[in-house]
Amino acid sequence: MTYSQRRTLGQTATYILLVLGAVLTVFPFLWMIATAFKPSTDIYSLALIPKAPTLANFAKLFDHAPFATWFMNSVVVAGLTTVSVAFFDSLVGYILAKVEFKGRNIIFFAILSSIMIPTEMLIIPWYVGATKVGITDTYLGIMFPGLMTAFGVFLMRQFMEAIPNDLLDAGRIDGLGEFGIWWRVAMPNVRPALAALGILTFLGSWNAFLWPVIAIDSPAMWTLPVGLSYFSYENFNQYELVMAGATMAVIPVLVIFAIFQKQIIKGITLTGIK
Repeated sequence: MTYSQRRTLGQTATYILLVLGAVLTVFPFLWMIATAFKPSTDIYSLALIPKAPTLANFAKLFDHAPFATWFMNSVVVAGLTTVSVAFFDSLVGYILAKVEFKGRNIIFFAILSSIMIPTEMLIIPWYVGATKVGITDTYLGIMFPGLMTAFGVFLMRQFMEAIPNDLLDAGRIDGLGEFGIWWRVAMPNVRPALAALGILTFLGSWNAFLWPVIAIDSPAMWTLPVGLSYFSYENFNQYELVMAGATMAVIPVLVIFAIFQKQIIKGITLTGIK
């Protein structure tokens, strides 16, 4: 075989593998959407496209459960958590990268080492602390474990270190304080990293189940993942309602990704380079 033939064969094999991978990735998503429009009698049908599509499953979500309340709870929790992480993690990352003080590296490695602790080991201390201060079954109780993250501090510190010190000194000469330098000079230069951190934080908070199901007592405070489990019982599962709810839940994620797609990809790419 000539070099051109080997190259063509290699490219063809690569494209085939990519197509197979795409099909395996997208098929469960398409099955979820299709099942959301199926009546309960066709749930176990092998046909991907519903024979008699119906919107009744979406109507049942709002009629049989406070789905709108669960949706808004998830929006509030995920939105506030994302804003908090973007603010505090970028601020701490700036301090650890650009402010000279003793013990800076020790503090950074201590924060970084917390990533190695499994979440399951932290559930009991979180619950005991939340119970003692009386924030269980509240938005704050759901959010407080994720209001600041070690990964976010690490990510922002790495990007902050790439900002030239001369640029920061120019801000000081113009009369800016450290907070003003962080906000007006450093932050505009780390937007790709901030976008990547924001979408990852939003996704993690939006899909969180273990901690919210422990911290929430009343159904009125349930988030979407907790609420969707309401339709699954030991001996009876309403799959059509679960799929309809999951289809509704994925809409905000797709919208955010569509808006910030370029910044997200750029941020993740630059993070890998660093």
